[in-house]
Amino acid sequence: MRFLTYFEGGAEGLAIVEEDGAAIGLRSGQDGYPGSLINFLTDGLSGIQTLAERLMRGYPVDIGSVEVRPPIQRPGKILCVGLNYRDHAAEAGIQPPNYPTVFARFASGLIGNGANMILPSDSDQLDYEGELVAVIGKAGRRIPRERALDHVAGYTLFNDGSIRDAQLRTSQWTLGKNYDGTGACGPYFVTADSLPPGCKGLTLETRLNGVKVQRAAIGDMIFDVASLVSLLSDAFTLHPGDMIATGTPSGVGMAAVPPAYLKKGDVCEVEVNGLGILRNQVLEEAPSSSELSQLR
Repeated sequence: MRFLTYFEGGAEGLAIVEEDGAAIGLRSGQDGYPGSLINFLTDGLSGIQTLAERLMRGYPVDIGSVEVRPPIQRPGKILCVGLNYRDHAAEAGIQPPNYPTVFARFASGLIGNGANMILPSDSDQLDYEGELVAVIGKAGRRIPRERALDHVAGYTLFNDGSIRDAQLRTSQWTLGKNYDGTGACGPYFVTADSLPPGCKGLTLETRLNGVKVQRAAIGDMIFDVASLVSLLSDAFTLHPGDMIATGTPSGVGMAAVPPAYLKKGDVCEVEVNGLGILRNQVLEEAPSSSELSQLR
């Protein structure tokens, strides 16, 4: 099953997307509106099936005319894994890690499918990173690897837009990974039962202006989805709606010679078969009022 979170007419909405691409949903304020997707993840597949049944009583949604939001609104944790493909570690000149390299992103920087990725006014080094995201459905801590996928409700796509000069200014990556408008997520939340376990056998591809720049098998990850869920849960409890961005393969703009950072008007697409296409165009940040006053 595929679900779409959207905004229309001043209200949040949620829709189920059928195989032919038709969407049926409900908005806040309409009778039967079920609320956030997170509310239904805790009950596993039965909860998601209940959600689908409620949404099927809704109304047609024209996906092309609504504002598509990240599938998970206000996730408690966004955990990102760096250097999780050996070829990406190699292009960065770093030894493959023996333990996941983890950093956090904040919900304030997320945008949905079709929204503009923002090139900030203080940098020209906005880079793309296509990634698979696992969404937690069942809470747990110290989860054994053999049961870890039972805690994953589904998956979505991510473009971990990175401001490289800010990221590499210190040994901590938080700043460069959290600029507003740089974390594209979506377009859909796809339930785990619709995909192979851990998405193994699927392929991740990133395209820049229609040209393939990244391509890798999900199975090439150093730490697969089950391992990441288990290892991360050793440190803290994972809750429904928490997101784990599983890392990007080689081909990022920073590694090109010369570097190929995103520019105004560029269109970046991230695709994994079965999960749809996450598409965003790059827009320069609008000048602040103080910057405009300096120009006068």
